[in-house]
Amino acid sequence: MTGTARPGGHHIVLVTGFGPFGKHLDNPSGDLARRLDGATVAGATVVGRIFETSTDTIGANLAGALDELAPDLLICLGIAPGRPALSLERIAINVRDFPLPDHSGVTVADEPVVTGGPDGVFSRLPLASILRRWRKDDVPCHVSNTAGTYLCNQLFYLACRQGRDRGIPAGFIHIPDTPRSAAVAEPGREPGATMSLDVMVAALLSAIEVCLEERGDQVALTAGAVA
Repeated sequence: MTGTARPGGHHIVLVTGFGPFGKHLDNPSGDLARRLDGATVAGATVVGRIFETSTDTIGANLAGALDELAPDLLICLGIAPGRPALSLERIAINVRDFPLPDHSGVTVADEPVVTGGPDGVFSRLPLASILRRWRKDDVPCHVSNTAGTYLCNQLFYLACRQGRDRGIPAGFIHIPDTPRSAAVAEPGREPGATMSLDVMVAALLSAIEVCLEERGDQVALTAGAVA
């Protein structure tokens, strides 16, 4: 199991989601974090936290949660409307370039997440092993090479850096919209690609199990893209 056990062998997995933004007043990533809160996976307790979709507070909120919980694993979630599958994000880039204001009304154009930080940081989740498990379970999934330039990418970048500084494996998973959320965000329109929250809960539980049990080298699994 990843991480150092606390007295009595207790381990913590921190799963984060976002609150409302734009038309998504009921953010499925926050719903998923809420549903996973309190679950037990491979002897570890999952703690779900929901962060405000605000560029000015996300770093401090993440650091506060990590200092409070000292988790053994960090998985951050965000919604990617229109994507039909769970997306295991490979890399976060040091750019904030918002296509719409955050929930506090702030817009950022072509600025770094961390001034002087590396151009990119990679996920430390066992992406290939998670992908293999999900494919075995017939869960729609893929490895994504872009987390965008909005709050999801910002949190992903900060999670990787803060996780590395604390010795915590960290990464980011984009989730599809849910039927209910899509209907609320776009009333009167036919919903696009969606996935039920129940399917995503089961998938995240299995991904956490893979992360906690992963040892040694990852399996070799093609997950690249031409473009």
